[in-house]
Amino acid sequence: MLVGLHRKRNARWEAEESLVELGRLAGSAGAVVVATILQERDSPDPRYLIGKGKAEEIKATWHEAIDLLLVDEELSGSQQRNLEKLTGWKTVDRPSLILDIFAQRAKTREGKLQVELAQLDYLLPRLVGRGVDLSRLGGGIGTRGPGETQLETDRRTIRRRMAKVRDDLAKVRRHRALLRRPRRRHAVPIVALVGYTNAGKSTLFNALTHSDVRTDNALFVTLDPVLRRVSTSDGFVFLLSDTVGFIRRLPPQLVAAFKATLEELDEADLLLHLIDASHPLMMEQKLTVDTILGELGLSGKPIVEVFNKVDLLARGAEQAFARGSSVMPRMAVSARTGYGLDRLRDLVRQVVIWPDRQTRESAPASGLSARG
Repeated sequence: MLVGLHRKRNARWEAEESLVELGRLAGSAGAVVVATILQERDSPDPRYLIGKGKAEEIKATWHEAIDLLLVDEELSGSQQRNLEKLTGWKTVDRPSLILDIFAQRAKTREGKLQVELAQLDYLLPRLVGRGVDLSRLGGGIGTRGPGETQLETDRRTIRRRMAKVRDDLAKVRRHRALLRRPRRRHAVPIVALVGYTNAGKSTLFNALTHSDVRTDNALFVTLDPVLRRVSTSDGFVFLLSDTVGFIRRLPPQLVAAFKATLEELDEADLLLHLIDASHPLMMEQKLTVDTILGELGLSGKPIVEVFNKVDLLARGAEQAFARGSSVMPRMAVSARTGYGLDRLRDLVRQVVIWPDRQTRESAPASGLSARG
């Protein structure tokens, strides 16, 4: 069962859309949604979030139909325990569900380390009263432990493990820095794909690089960064990076833990902000990504807005997305059909090469450019 909270001072459609997104997250995690409830309140109940009466009503009505409560909020440790005790159902909040999906999808050692760090950071303030749960981590949504670590209720043990994971991630960072040196030495431009999850980044990545990175109509398919070479017909070469997608209310633990991965964005010469032009909340998703890029200190980088999935729009509608400016160019494409991809390659070349050429032309007589 999905449970959402509509604060009466806010627009109801925002809470409804968030619940729809929670349902997609649940499906990505392997859950089957049988019911959805949106509770209206002036403010969250401090003990049960949705109120004790509503929780008892849900239990009485659905006691035989469900075994998992997914709450579209971040629960305190006491709220989670109170709901579980009252209903008898495993209760998982939105951040924990997203962490669970990341735990399923992480394949590389780096990805697993990052997810483990995020899980430990999330669990640390919620240890009180969860000793039994943490010592018997098993299968199912919300119970996947970070790697093979058996969590103890002792905070010092968890903090010690977090320090070890951070140290391992620092080694990964140093290894990444070594890998970047040849790229910079050969001056190969790096272009990174960013965007809301399920905007079609991996599909576009495959179309531009002729790769077979996994694509699916699900959230958070790509966690580990992938880098491939792209060549145009006239010999222009750049490296394209596919990175993790963003989402509204992304757990801050994940943003912090994936800092090493997101460093790829900081190293990029250009960001392609992929936007699902067919989504009814396209602009809200765009704003979410813009906000996260700002929090990461990346909003000052060259960015091209790429409106994807225009094949799903009415004929001619794609022209509305092709208008931009020299500061923020725009493109309309369809990664699935190939529409606009040649123009996108040309635009990447113009944005990446021309600023560099202008810099070189205005450089001192010594011939040194700002980049070199």
